[in-house]
Amino acid sequence: MTPSYSTKNTSSQPDFDTVGCHFESFTDADKAVEKLIQIYETNTEKLKKAFLNKQPGASKECVYPYLAFIVPHGHSSASGRPPYDVVLDTGFYGTTITRPTLFKNYLSEQITSLMSHYQLPVYVGYSHSSIPLPYVIENAVTDMTADELIFIQDNFFLPNLHTTNDSIANCETLPLPGQVMPLSLFTAERVDYSLARLAHYTGTQAEHFQRFILLTNYQRYIDSFCTYGMEQVDLGTEYSNFVAPEDKIYTKKKKNFSLPDSLPQMPAYHLCREDGNGITMVNIGVGPANAKTITDHLAVLRPHCWLMLGHCAGLRRTQKLGDYVLAHGYLRADNILDDEIPTWVPIPAIAEVQVALQEVTAQVTGLEASELKTRMRTGTVLTTDNRNWELRLNTLFQQINMSRSIAVDMESATIAANGFRFRVPYGTLLCVSDKPLHGELKLRGMANAFYRERINQHLTVGIETMRLLRKRGVDTLHSRKLRGFFEPAFR
Repeated sequence: MTPSYSTKNTSSQPDFDTVGCHFESFTDADKAVEKLIQIYETNTEKLKKAFLNKQPGASKECVYPYLAFIVPHGHSSASGRPPYDVVLDTGFYGTTITRPTLFKNYLSEQITSLMSHYQLPVYVGYSHSSIPLPYVIENAVTDMTADELIFIQDNFFLPNLHTTNDSIANCETLPLPGQVMPLSLFTAERVDYSLARLAHYTGTQAEHFQRFILLTNYQRYIDSFCTYGMEQVDLGTEYSNFVAPEDKIYTKKKKNFSLPDSLPQMPAYHLCREDGNGITMVNIGVGPANAKTITDHLAVLRPHCWLMLGHCAGLRRTQKLGDYVLAHGYLRADNILDDEIPTWVPIPAIAEVQVALQEVTAQVTGLEASELKTRMRTGTVLTTDNRNWELRLNTLFQQINMSRSIAVDMESATIAANGFRFRVPYGTLLCVSDKPLHGELKLRGMANAFYRERINQHLTVGIETMRLLRKRGVDTLHSRKLRGFFEPAFR
């Protein structure tokens, strides 16, 4: 529901009743977040007790907190601001909030920036959106009988997929006078949906995820990352602990740590810093479907950057096995995101990420500028959904040649396109593992030698690139090219 009010009538407050109730105004971001936490934790505890005591009537009061921001008619803001914390027009902006403790730093940052920009308060209250029970009890209930499941379905609120979507991120929301406009890309229920999926696919809870994310399609990279991560913790560096699937936590003092024997579909590993700006690495497996699935869910965490570190087929005769490919363009033949972001939408390279990747590659490899240019090609990467694309070469030849593509893979364009769609800075650095057009196929013996030689170097480039981006300041990453002319104020 959307409240109707006139932004020109500055003498009267907008009608909050259609979005929630019991609103309080705040000029201090931390206190606003504390109120969001208090509402959420109180209501989730009520919901858990209602479930355990089989008192479904109480669940009607268990709603998400609501955050609102109002810009009255005629109010102006300061200029020269970053690409976020800006609203399109005067009016009422709002969003439901979930897991405010998890997002405490992010919410405080965004609210502080918004209030500083406009010199106006924010409002916190109770929404009209009920918290679905499964999102509250999922970690507490490991086994459920058929009768208990029927009881839940008949008496509690369940996730509503009619209102859980990406309409805001997909630019489908049309700003209309007198309506509440979105304050963030995701509603509370959309966030809860993804947090639950992340735990399912990666085997770790959301609180362990860091805001710099490496994505790979090879377990060998993960093995090296695990070794590196535990070494960093032992050395007492900036990283406080290392987390593996099943929420196994390695600390400097924990010597009985062991990696899990069985793994989820897309296992995640986290090299954690106290401020959350460490590095998460996810083995997404092979293919654009996995790439879309995981980035759909990672996006709600509002990471500062995600990078694809994978292997590719080199398309140029001058490329050698082990050469790097720095993608500055993407030919999308993955067919997985066409409904969300049509192929006619260009996916630009993010300059800050490109520069950092090139600088770090030069440092790690020790190559001079002229030599680096031959060992790291910059160009277009073709992403396909057909692993055996080589068998259709006669059909694809013109497309590959006309596009000037220099490499083929199955994930990079999907990850970049979803980064563009969700306003998450992205980049791609691939390593040439075969050259099928020139008779160099990926055979087992060749592959093993290649992998041993390149994995650690490639991974080091990814890790050090994240470190460099963090050092240069995350605000420089969040480019205006990722934002349209009508955007939510929250990054």
